[in-house]
Amino acid sequence: MDDGETGSPVAGSFWAVIPAGGSGTRLWPLSRAAKPKFLLPLLGDRSLLQQTVDRLGNLAPIDQTLVICGPAHAVAVGRQLPTLPESRIVVEPAPKGSGPAIALAAAIIARHDPDAVMGSFAADHDVRDQAAFEAAVRTGIAAARAGDWLVTIGLTPSRPETGYGYIERSDQVVHTTAEGTAYRALRFVEKPDLARATEYVASGRFAWNASIFIWRVQTLLDQLAIWQPELLDAVTEIAAAWDTPAQDEVLAPRWSGLASISIDEGVMEQAPQVAVVPAVIGWSDVGDWHGLGELIPADDHGNSLHGPTLPIDSERNVLWSETDRPIVTIGLNDTIVVDTGDAVLVAPRTRAQDVRRAVDALKARGKKELV
Repeated sequence: MDDGETGSPVAGSFWAVIPAGGSGTRLWPLSRAAKPKFLLPLLGDRSLLQQTVDRLGNLAPIDQTLVICGPAHAVAVGRQLPTLPESRIVVEPAPKGSGPAIALAAAIIARHDPDAVMGSFAADHDVRDQAAFEAAVRTGIAAARAGDWLVTIGLTPSRPETGYGYIERSDQVVHTTAEGTAYRALRFVEKPDLARATEYVASGRFAWNASIFIWRVQTLLDQLAIWQPELLDAVTEIAAAWDTPAQDEVLAPRWSGLASISIDEGVMEQAPQVAVVPAVIGWSDVGDWHGLGELIPADDHGNSLHGPTLPIDSERNVLWSETDRPIVTIGLNDTIVVDTGDAVLVAPRTRAQDVRRAVDALKARGKKELV
């Protein structure tokens, strides 16, 4: 990371880190390994990655924004983000989960701005309330600066949801601002069944875990020293060689030896000082075709439509065409139909989570060109 390229950061300022990984298998056949959902313009003319960077523009300057991606996507990231300095694209040799990716970003930032606060924001989520998002992040930044807290933005649930993890908060106020309050978090809970999710929502003490994290870089590194010392040793050595002739020589062997782990499991679920800022920001993880259907325009019969489509006596479908040929339905309800030219998906909306099984089946049959 050559500060001479972009100018020196203000000490103790805010840095945005955007992990951009995964292949979005539940949005197959549109999302593929070579062009996953964060690179796709699913909600407007700009990709989810571009929208994420736009969303952070008032919080972190572009030269204090890092995008972490794999080798297959680095060129596309650079093309989609022409104002992002090349040195701010951190290429991980292989996917190892959010733990190593975020830890490496923290170690790189700490070399140049050890007093910095950093936030981690997924590249493939959607946020509809920009003002509420910025307010929640500013509250998180203030809480992180006020003490050695690992802060997460918890999303106030709008319904019982079994597809998300949850965070339970206490009544202990860690920090408060005019825009929000950070509470001590009690525990992280994995995806619950419907009965338990209903209890969580009714209690008012649980938030969805959207994997939005904020902390001082030194706080995270200190916690890595306790809970993931081997990971800390590796990213410290890699960061020391970053942007030097020895970078690749150090990166490849150290990275290959790392275990895959999420930052949630590796640190957040174990650390003693975790805070949560409850917020309502109009968030979606754009996780599958049913969810995407709720975000794109629908006709008077609840059909979510993209491209040339013609639903006749049809209701509540998701119809998405990437070709010039129209998708025509007659008397079809609650169904997903996607045509990308080389593949067609047809499935009930209630089976949207199972689309990943199609990807697994195609891989098993050697159809790698389709996934």
